[in-house]
Amino acid sequence: MIALDTNLLVYAHRARTPQHARARRAIERAAAYPRGWGFAVSVLPEFWSVVTHSAAEIRPSTPAQAAAFVRALTDAGAAVWLPGPGFGDRLLQTAAALGVSGPRMFDLQIALAAFEGGATEIWTHDAAFATIPGLPLRDPLDE
Repeated sequence: MIALDTNLLVYAHRARTPQHARARRAIERAAAYPRGWGFAVSVLPEFWSVVTHSAAEIRPSTPAQAAAFVRALTDAGAAVWLPGPGFGDRLLQTAAALGVSGPRMFDLQIALAAFEGGATEIWTHDAAFATIPGLPLRDPLDE
């Protein structure tokens, strides 16, 4: 199963980003993947924060536009993975074991929730994304 990182959703949503067309194609490929696709629920507030932020370089999206984009993804079959019981403890243990610090904790949260949701790889355009063993990264924008 393919897990999408926030940056791919942002690029696909923002028509004026240089990565827009490639991100849209990547999401279309993920949507066609026979084993499924989706994203961790923590991707949603991160996506929302970026695309609706009033200081965005590109005119911010309205909340209705951001919600419609996410709804289109879920209508197309994207799963939204929720953390299960004990997730907080597992996240902290994993972060300590891997030496994750600073904002990379947000990546780790996405990776762990995706992994526990059944993801077998994460698609991201973030070369420094903090993942977990057994969940490889792939940059679909470089293909």
